[in-house]
Amino acid sequence: MKSKKNHKRLRDLGFYLGNSLIGLIFVSPLLWMVAASFKPELAIFSNINSIRTFIPEHFSLANYIEVFRRLNIPQILGNTFSYIAIVLLGDLLFGSMCGYALAKLDFRGRGPILTLVIALMSMPVEAILLPLYIEVSRFGLGNTLPGLALPFMMNCFSIYMFYSYFLDIPDELIEAARIDGCGEIRCYFRIVLPLAKTVLATVFILDFVARWNDFMWPFLITTGEDKRTVQLAIQTFFGTQPIHYGSIMAALTLASVPMLLIYIFMQKYYVEGIASTGIKG
Repeated sequence: MKSKKNHKRLRDLGFYLGNSLIGLIFVSPLLWMVAASFKPELAIFSNINSIRTFIPEHFSLANYIEVFRRLNIPQILGNTFSYIAIVLLGDLLFGSMCGYALAKLDFRGRGPILTLVIALMSMPVEAILLPLYIEVSRFGLGNTLPGLALPFMMNCFSIYMFYSYFLDIPDELIEAARIDGCGEIRCYFRIVLPLAKTVLATVFILDFVARWNDFMWPFLITTGEDKRTVQLAIQTFFGTQPIHYGSIMAALTLASVPMLLIYIFMQKYYVEGIASTGIKG
């Protein structure tokens, strides 16, 4: 009996050590980026084949000072968070409404619409960027915040996630609310939406990360420096010679902080949301 327990402990120890090692391998580029951001320019690629490359020998904040000197951080963050806020508001509200309608309402054309949503999920966004740019420009929304955000206020993947989640809500609960006099809108906001916290958090995280990392669409639609988002601002460090990798690492480190905070504080809801929606079809 004791030998079985010892064997199980050794097996669990090996499992956790192996996972820790794999996790360390995956996170090592991030650790190197952070360490490089505190190094002088000439020391960034020194000891690159040694564990010492992860430890700044001469700790310096010069790279971060250079980032704040070259970039208007408040304006860039304001542009980016405004862009993200509009997209999130649209996707969480309208995407969830569309998912609820497909899951719980019986109307003509429901099947073809759901099929179209699923089909569009397989289409890469790069395939529609050019026609999207032409349409936005024709409406006179080029180089504006609405032109930047409006095309992404609904997402087929988000709609399908909401649809999959709402399928599990008992129809009897919604019918009881209707019998008590709730209309569809009131039923949605008072009954359905409070039950969807996990999927709302999942869509929130996915949209936030996608828009925060978005480069191509802001690059196409914005022309003025006053409309730059985070990724466009980082790109400016690659456009001037000589390239200072220390400043680039500092800018990338700063740009990673919001995403890390989002995952740290919302990872519980993210895992629950993926588990409850991602494996259904």
